[in-house]
Amino acid sequence: MPKAMGAVKQTIPAEIGGGMDAAVGSSGTAAKAAAGRKVLPIVEGVVLVAALLAPLVLQDYLTVFATRVIILALFALSFDLVWGYAGIMSFGQALFFGSAGYGVALLARDLDITNIFLVLPAGTLIGLTFALLLGGFLLLGRHPSSVIFVSLGTLTGSYAADRLARGWYYLGGQNGIPSIAPMSLGGYEFSEGPAFYYLVLGILAVVYLLCRFLVRSQFGLALAGLRENEQRIAFFGYKAQHLKAIIFAIGGAIAGLAGSLYAFHEGFVWPNMVGVVVSTQVVLYVLFGGSGTLIGAVIGAVIVEGVSFWLSDNYRDIWPIILGLLLLLVILFRPLGLISFVLGERERVGSFGVKIKETRNAP
Repeated sequence: MPKAMGAVKQTIPAEIGGGMDAAVGSSGTAAKAAAGRKVLPIVEGVVLVAALLAPLVLQDYLTVFATRVIILALFALSFDLVWGYAGIMSFGQALFFGSAGYGVALLARDLDITNIFLVLPAGTLIGLTFALLLGGFLLLGRHPSSVIFVSLGTLTGSYAADRLARGWYYLGGQNGIPSIAPMSLGGYEFSEGPAFYYLVLGILAVVYLLCRFLVRSQFGLALAGLRENEQRIAFFGYKAQHLKAIIFAIGGAIAGLAGSLYAFHEGFVWPNMVGVVVSTQVVLYVLFGGSGTLIGAVIGAVIVEGVSFWLSDNYRDIWPIILGLLLLLVILFRPLGLISFVLGERERVGSFGVKIKETRNAP
């Protein structure tokens, strides 16, 4: 019997669901894990409170900058789902971000459609559609796709979209599409300022909660296992490539939503929005903050953009070098990102299923 239990224990991946060790460990270890699980809600609460109070203490131009940062945080959230939870290294996330931006810009320019209940769903649908097309091509082949193949495929897609946008006169070519009409709700127009800020913050909060529910569901458990050991997940009967395609499409939809908001906030779109530079930028956000946590992507976007803004204002000639060195130091010494200072590995995976209470044998 002990040998049989040992064989069963070896077949269960410790990375997904905490393993049997968490169930049969000492009470001290269980208490420590329970205490660790309280860190994430605290971090999320602190970030939310700080975001709610920011417009009350920031100057007007900083509120505009903060709105842009929150939109980029939503964009980073889409990449964290794809890479941090499913292990898909997408170097083409900007393709969905920028294509949605161009789509809503064309709706506003050619059809005079700026209603928030039309343009935001349209941008989300555009991002979802492009992600389904690209993900279906890269992930749903006869044979499982390698990480390198998907990375280069998404990179190629982003580069091709950039060249297409630059050479297509209908999309404005190198100049993009300027002077986009403001997003509206009835007779009210969302201009830069606190109203737009709280709108974007509310959307980010709702999407974040939906993503948190998703990654703590049974589907999220499968994703965690997919990231850690894809072969074991396939052995358990899951269709790994289908799971990847689903989360890839969801990430594309969120990126499309972010791109729509970014287009109306900035008032114009340009080819860089679909290009490799923005795709690499979102990777840095998640690397810096910490992948596979959701809140790490948000924190990473805020810190990277905030530090960039401060450095560019004070060290105009060398600020990219300083920022690059800071990012390099974080990646070298904290490969799990800044969030790893307060968040343990157990909480990154999460808790699933019913807790098993420790029982003691009667003497």
